[in-house]
Amino acid sequence: MRRMFGFLIGIFVGGLVGSMIALLMAPESGEKLRLQLRSRGEGFINDIRHSADARRIELRNRLETMRAPREM
Repeated sequence: MRRMFGFLIGIFVGGLVGSMIALLMAPESGEKLRLQLRSRGEGFINDIRHSADARRIELRNRLETMRAPREM
């Protein structure tokens, strides 16, 4: 468990460092880059919400199936 936690922290820190380097090396102007990042971020959040909603519906259906009385 501890190794997995360390691995996830490493991925997170690596992502932050990579994104900071990408921002510093970006050829776009600051305003245009911020608009693109905001747009991508909102799209990413919407994708996550959509996936979470779909998973929630799937799990509710499974739970209802498991709670239903079984016919013999």
